[in-house]
Amino acid sequence: MKGQVLATANWRRLDGQGDDKCRLVAEPEGYMLIGHARFVQAGVNAALDYVVRCDRHWHTTGADVTGTFGASALGWRFQRNGAWTVNGTAVPGTDDCIDIDLGFTPATNLLPLRRLEATLDQPQAVTALWLSWPAGRVQPLSQRYHRIDAQTLRYGAPGFDADLVAHPSGFVTHYPTGWDGTVDAP
Repeated sequence: MKGQVLATANWRRLDGQGDDKCRLVAEPEGYMLIGHARFVQAGVNAALDYVVRCDRHWHTTGADVTGTFGASALGWRFQRNGAWTVNGTAVPGTDDCIDIDLGFTPATNLLPLRRLEATLDQPQAVTALWLSWPAGRVQPLSQRYHRIDAQTLRYGAPGFDADLVAHPSGFVTHYPTGWDGTVDAP
């Protein structure tokens, strides 16, 4: 790897067995999130590896997710060039989706937090391409972020609101009903 590791997040699952580890890497052309999530969902083992690529302005340019859910092999290739494609098929209505939200990990909350960092004193609306988990559906998801204090952000999406705790790196360290973690930032 030619990049520099800026931070590493380690999470444990709050609602069952599991962990997730993700590195934030700076590269000459932008940033990458490189992660490995291992957890049990509804009694089924999940092992998912992911790479998310962003440009220098924290706009997601693509992502890959591979792994298994029980005995089923899974794989998605997400590419953004205006609208999004998934495994080569266009996803309608995604022209405004700057971020990707991988529904099985808190890692991708970092993307809008880094991009919107200077403006989060006011509520900010974004639309992300969302991989809902465990359904595996891909669709646009309206989201809101608003900084409450130095570490706490109010997050909202249709049918879900929560206060998230974030590390200065942008990694969320507490995602209610989901994950709790620590960040090592050299």
